[in-house]
Amino acid sequence: MAVAHRGDPYAVRENTLPSLRSALRRGADAVEIDVRLTRDGVPVLLHDATLERLWGYELPLAEVTSRELREVTANGVPTLQEALTAICESPAARPLIDFPDPAAVRATVAAVQDSGFAHRTYYCGGAAAMLAVRAASADAEIALTWTTLAPPAPTLLAAIRPRWLNYRFGLLTKDLVDHIHTTGHLAAAWTPDTRFTMKRLLRQGVDSLTTNRVDCLRGLLAQ
Repeated sequence: MAVAHRGDPYAVRENTLPSLRSALRRGADAVEIDVRLTRDGVPVLLHDATLERLWGYELPLAEVTSRELREVTANGVPTLQEALTAICESPAARPLIDFPDPAAVRATVAAVQDSGFAHRTYYCGGAAAMLAVRAASADAEIALTWTTLAPPAPTLLAAIRPRWLNYRFGLLTKDLVDHIHTTGHLAAAWTPDTRFTMKRLLRQGVDSLTTNRVDCLRGLLAQ
């Protein structure tokens, strides 16, 4: 799978509707989005805790209502519902939801279940967030994000029941990918952005790559 990281961030501002649609036009199979909650509990797309880097305001998102957010960003920060609708306009595309803040999990999973797109949506993140996802949904598809060569404990895997093990790309080797497959999981990698690294991971047998350059990855897959 070719997964677009936050949309098409080298071309269009990340985690915005134009960025998501640009990634889909470039051939993304899935689009990874980051979800946080506004002060009034609305799930919206933003990776950082504040609006400073992307929108120029030193405002913590947790202190801004959804109405205030629309005003200060000129509707630039989409709600989760808007993002799911935009991604699922493409018949086969999938939303992949990441959680910079695990506190957003319960409201996000509930919104996904109400959206009509739950069957196409899957989730990624660290152990705390994915345990919360599993508690909120018995059948959610999960990609457990992992950042160390020490393997996830069997008890953790039993509790989360992930379909994917989602590794930082520099950790993966052919032996590790083979081991992941022998345990019955799919191997995912984030976030390779060079052709050389993408080719190496594809040769290793990785099942999914999350990248900021989905057009480059799609070109390699076409070869």
